[in-house]
Amino acid sequence: MPDVLLYEKEAWASGFLRLAGIDEAGRGPLAGPVVAAAVIFDPGYIQAELVPTFGKLTDSKAMSEKHREEYFGILTESKFATIGIGIVEADEIDRINILKATHKAMAIAAEQIHPQFALVDGLPVKGLPCESRSIVKGDALSISISAASIVAKVTRDRIMLQLDAEHPEYGFASHKGYGTKQHLAALRKLGSIPAHRKTFRPVAELGQLDLELG
Repeated sequence: MPDVLLYEKEAWASGFLRLAGIDEAGRGPLAGPVVAAAVIFDPGYIQAELVPTFGKLTDSKAMSEKHREEYFGILTESKFATIGIGIVEADEIDRINILKATHKAMAIAAEQIHPQFALVDGLPVKGLPCESRSIVKGDALSISISAASIVAKVTRDRIMLQLDAEHPEYGFASHKGYGTKQHLAALRKLGSIPAHRKTFRPVAELGQLDLELG
């Protein structure tokens, strides 16, 4: 089993005690925002509580919704975890593109909690308010990134549930904005709403078709 504190220990040893893990949720969907989270753990606490409290913390995509919600509650209620959340909506995603929007959401999340250093899932990120280290598959290798993954995923899922309450005909509660058969059928039948990303296929293709038919 890998040491999920390996990257944290290296940063702490270098003097970066305010170390944030950063991850995002929602880069691929056709609708809804991209959400990023940044989480700073108290070093002494996380090392003492790793096994009893966070031993099963991992990439949010590999966890059940029930377990994600449980860990989200633990993280958001803990006085030993400091959390920042960044949200960039669909219209801005269309305006600046999804990569820049993702980086902006990560920067917003980090700026809220003032880290000295950050561990980021995936590829290098521009515009963060501190030095950072990118880790491919970091959400399964770093407990700080895993925590950020949970917070970002649950936060975004709750946003999509609210969107479903406002527009139940699209089925956002089940697919969270991804391009499922159900979602695509609703798009073809009903067209798009402001929460849809107009530059994403097939939303863009449907918009072009509407123009041609009009």
